[in-house]
Amino acid sequence: MRIPFTKMHGLGNDYVYVNTFEVDLCDVDVPELARHVSDRHRGVGSDGLILIAPPTDGGDADVRMAMYNADGSRGEMCGNGIRCVAKYALDRGLTARIGAVLQRQRGRGTCSNGDAASDRSIAVQTDRGVLLVEAFGGDDGTIERVRVDMGAPILVPRDIPTTLGDASRCVAASMQIGEQTYSTTCLSMGNPHAVTFVDDLAAFDLEKIGPLVERHTAFPNRVNFHVVEIHSSNEATMRTWERGSGITQACGTGACAVLVAGVLEGRLARSATLHLPGGDLLIEWPADDASVMMTGPAEEVFSGAWEIDS
Repeated sequence: MRIPFTKMHGLGNDYVYVNTFEVDLCDVDVPELARHVSDRHRGVGSDGLILIAPPTDGGDADVRMAMYNADGSRGEMCGNGIRCVAKYALDRGLTARIGAVLQRQRGRGTCSNGDAASDRSIAVQTDRGVLLVEAFGGDDGTIERVRVDMGAPILVPRDIPTTLGDASRCVAASMQIGEQTYSTTCLSMGNPHAVTFVDDLAAFDLEKIGPLVERHTAFPNRVNFHVVEIHSSNEATMRTWERGSGITQACGTGACAVLVAGVLEGRLARSATLHLPGGDLLIEWPADDASVMMTGPAEEVFSGAWEIDS
């Protein structure tokens, strides 16, 4: 069996994408497929596998994304991934139905990132619900930048889930790793995140500490871990250890979590540029009860076909 795929990335956070509008994976072990294609020595090489599929409810979304980490585990959400899903779907004309409706509802104007309001918008079904996505094209007509309504952050510890913090929030809570104590703010953007602010990002041994935090007993579903150095109220640099994938070039939901954590700790303004190893994201959180908005690029690398025994 040959499975057509497309390799795409958002700021170097790369995934293999399979269009299940056209490919039937009912008889395929998808977690095993994710592990094989993600292998950077014997596979395509990626941070995981994302399926672009018809929505399950049939009415509230244009497409659905299903994410698998490089180790085959299921991920609830991927911010860089959803931007690529939107690019793939719009560039290939998978849908034009919901986008037109959303655009009429939201009206025209200018986005806070300076881009002209997009006339290409879709709704993407994810494990955290249906997210609205605006896309902005380049000179050749293909999508280059994408702005995603990532939904409101989940701040109640039991819903993240984590045992850190009090009953209502986990802000600057103490987390013990060996003999070292870290101040950590935790939240969920549909998947769990732990954020630690440091004075010297380059000196932090993420390769050593990252896996210990990911599997810390305080996080029953494991966690994505981010280390951040603040430059100003509107600018910070971050590095990420992703649950199930290790150190990655970028994490879109993680960047959203970093801004929210920075606001809660009084370190960041409600709009900031976050520098990730793979590039920059603009993150906005207008109010405590508002959605977090993420704007960044999406790029296609190449397409091919993966052969498996049928």
